[in-house]
Amino acid sequence: MKAEIIAVGTEILLGEIVNTNAQTVAQLLARLGITAQYQTVVGDNPQRLTEVITTAEQRSQVIFLIGGLGPTPDDLTKQTLATHLQIKLAQDPQAVAKLVAWHQQKQQPMPANNLAQAEYLAGGEPLTNEIGLAVGSYLKTEAHAYFILPGPPREFGPMLRQQVQPRLSQLLGRQQVIVSEMARFFGIGESLMAEQLQDLIATQTNPTLATYLKHFEVGVRITAAAESQAAAEALIAPVLQEVKRRLAPYYVGLGEERTLPEEVLTLLRRRQATVTAAESLTGGAFQALLTGLAGASNVFPGGWVTYANQVKAQLLGIDPQLIATAGVVSAPVAQAMAEQARQLLDTDFALGFTGVAGPDSLEGQPVGTTFIGLAERDRPTQVIECHFAGVRNEIRQRAALSGFKLLYDRLQQ
Repeated sequence: MKAEIIAVGTEILLGEIVNTNAQTVAQLLARLGITAQYQTVVGDNPQRLTEVITTAEQRSQVIFLIGGLGPTPDDLTKQTLATHLQIKLAQDPQAVAKLVAWHQQKQQPMPANNLAQAEYLAGGEPLTNEIGLAVGSYLKTEAHAYFILPGPPREFGPMLRQQVQPRLSQLLGRQQVIVSEMARFFGIGESLMAEQLQDLIATQTNPTLATYLKHFEVGVRITAAAESQAAAEALIAPVLQEVKRRLAPYYVGLGEERTLPEEVLTLLRRRQATVTAAESLTGGAFQALLTGLAGASNVFPGGWVTYANQVKAQLLGIDPQLIATAGVVSAPVAQAMAEQARQLLDTDFALGFTGVAGPDSLEGQPVGTTFIGLAERDRPTQVIECHFAGVRNEIRQRAALSGFKLLYDRLQQ
């Protein structure tokens, strides 16, 4: 069985976005033993898309079309394939209800063209979009199987794993399931992680291992094929345990879609604990990542962004003499920021961030130098010194996430 991947979108052709979805599909096909010999990118043009589909049908049995499912005039993937196959489009009632509820929540009228997102190929199956609004579509004919998937990776990924993968297994006629588990790590580079796991990767059969870099975290996806979910999980378990053992200092949880801030929020809520932060170089990045999560109000009463030295004194009560003596980029100032913040809001934990995000050095400290303090009720304050590489915003994000890792490790104790 041969498969072909067609990515639809002028923005991909122009290099405005990277076609990561095709890579993800190709990796899944490889794990299933399906040959993928061609990948194509085509712009938002019905005539050219029809030509690409026609060519794909001549050499492949499984055809993926990714992108172009939105409500705008250039989103024509489903319509173009339906016209090519001489079939109609149908509306998925559940998707329509989701669209209506979404617009009601925004207290806005729903434009009629939004209903296009609820359409799928008549005679096929709608593929539920767990994250977004545009449904996917699956159609099996005598000669071909068509999968139409959304372009945004956060919508595409869950749909591929949850709905496409089982249907591909059915097409293959195999009585087996494929299960994957993603272990995530922070503070270690992908190359060093691969080195630590080199022997496991070199001898992999079933399960297989693959390393990934995503949003400053690195991950190890362990995938097993077996006759049942339980049997696949049993194959994964010992390998996962060994991976976690080797990389224990960097471990931050399981789950493809989870993030380090989400792990910390879960742990804080479980302990019914509260946290605050006083941030300098990070400019509020720690607080933004935390409050971007649902449920953050249960653990986070508020915090500070104290960029200027005089504001550190005015709002936090940091002794100006301490800053003058130790320097603003120092362990004593990070410690004082964390301790003062915790005392002012009477939280269980507090973090203090100070450092040099760049582009210039500060007080003789090179760009990337960062001190993070972690204060906890009735325990000594911990301060770590970090040195990050990258441009300004990368340093700020790494610093904020390092604060989450520091708190994660403390919450695990």
